[in-house]
Amino acid sequence: MFIGGYVSSAGLGLSCPDWPLCPNGIMPDEEYLIEWTHRFVAATTGALIVATAIGVWLNKQSDRKIKITGTLAAIFVVTQVTLGALVIDLKLHAVLVAVHLGIGILLFAMTLLTVLFAFRMSKAVIPART
Repeated sequence: MFIGGYVSSAGLGLSCPDWPLCPNGIMPDEEYLIEWTHRFVAATTGALIVATAIGVWLNKQSDRKIKITGTLAAIFVVTQVTLGALVIDLKLHAVLVAVHLGIGILLFAMTLLTVLFAFRMSKAVIPART
């Protein structure tokens, strides 16, 4: 969110006019570096959030709360990617930029709750099987 906020406030939202990659492919020129960094960090974070959601569902000991927040975080990641593409395609339409920020805040909240629930579960006393 920090990098996205910087990109937006610095007026660099359309500095990389193509989506998902900038001109020149994977490694862009210096003029696209900030927007490319935003996309790279967002993609990496998104992949980790989706992996966490999958891991939560595969873990049989996961609590219902952590499954809900992890799943919502994964859904919000997909929504963010879609909105990010639309924001670029529609040349920074103000409503879409605002919705993109709002979904980002919800995504952060669900990720934070998932982490908090995971730490709470790790501190819970698990009775020994006899």
